[in-house]
Amino acid sequence: MGGPLRPGEDYRRRVDNPWPPAIRHHAPQPRPGDLRAGDADRERVAAVLGDALADGRLNHNEYEERLAALYRARTLGELTVFTADLLPPEAQPLQVDVRPVTAFFGSEKRSGRWVVPSKFSATAICANVTLDLREALLQTSHVTLQVTVMAGTLTLIVPEGVRIEMPASGFMAGKTNQIRPAPDGPVIEITGFITMGSVVAKHPKRPRRSWFRR
Repeated sequence: MGGPLRPGEDYRRRVDNPWPPAIRHHAPQPRPGDLRAGDADRERVAAVLGDALADGRLNHNEYEERLAALYRARTLGELTVFTADLLPPEAQPLQVDVRPVTAFFGSEKRSGRWVVPSKFSATAICANVTLDLREALLQTSHVTLQVTVMAGTLTLIVPEGVRIEMPASGFMAGKTNQIRPAPDGPVIEITGFITMGSVVAKHPKRPRRSWFRR
């Protein structure tokens, strides 16, 4: 992912880092399911298998077979097959489905470990859409998010180390960027159109300190 390794570079850093370094423009982009999986991705799937064994959805032999195959798997797409029949799509531990997020008169949220392609779209019409990127894997270091927001709200929750740009145009629109600048980090560029709605980019809330903690 991102071209050949440099001398001395540890491949695990590239696989496990949710904010990968810049990918060369001339290198073909892998499909989301072809991205290499990290140890943390395997552990997510293993936890689901353990729960399925505990509540009887898998017997012991099925569990052992899937677990052995899991640790031989190399890509995100290979990992998804082990839990496909155990959880609904929205609850899967890994999501490589890159379909646009769309909400009409309701709400939609995408969160957890999911792949964000280099070009992605989200629509919120009289609705609220939340894109939680805290555990997401960016396919490239520059993502273009095309938005259509009409009388709704689109919220992005991003970790430290990412830069948000909002060239999207609008009419009676609100654009709020609460992200602290990260000049060397990956970029999420928000384009499209906002009408009587808003786009908000923010960091996750920090846990409150206990009054009893000194």
